[in-house]
Amino acid sequence: MDRIENQPVMDQVDPETPVLDIVVYPHRSLGPKGFAILMIAIVGVSMIVGGVFMAVGAWPVMGFLGLDVVLIYVAFRLNYRDARVYETVRISGASMEVVKVDRHGKVRRAVLQPYWVSVVIEDPSSRDTRLKLRSHGRSVELGKFLGPEEKQDLADVLREALVRARSAPNLL
Repeated sequence: MDRIENQPVMDQVDPETPVLDIVVYPHRSLGPKGFAILMIAIVGVSMIVGGVFMAVGAWPVMGFLGLDVVLIYVAFRLNYRDARVYETVRISGASMEVVKVDRHGKVRRAVLQPYWVSVVIEDPSSRDTRLKLRSHGRSVELGKFLGPEEKQDLADVLREALVRARSAPNLL
């Protein structure tokens, strides 16, 4: 599960000490260096092919090849912008906090009481499965960008942490 960063979990639980503190983010297999290499290769191939077409008198093809390069670049930049999405989940004996940051940097925060939270996977056999945290009529979806197996792994981690948090001495 390479898209979930998990911090160490403590055995002794203080109501304010996190039993789980994770960051979930979408996977991007092509890093900045790989992107630069790919774009250089695309530009190089386009220049060679365009040069051949220019040599035989079909010079307008060069413009279309340049347009292809620009469109590929824009598509990758939009994809990288979407990669700025992430979610954090912090569970302690006293609270469960979910922070979701969208691609524009807008932050949404939900605070739940861990004793009442249930972790639900809707339609686990489907590709469009959803992982939700439910408590007192509220529902928070997590890991929308994860695959079904990763959602199941995250659900297992969350359930285990909630069991630990519920065993913490409460200040209530």
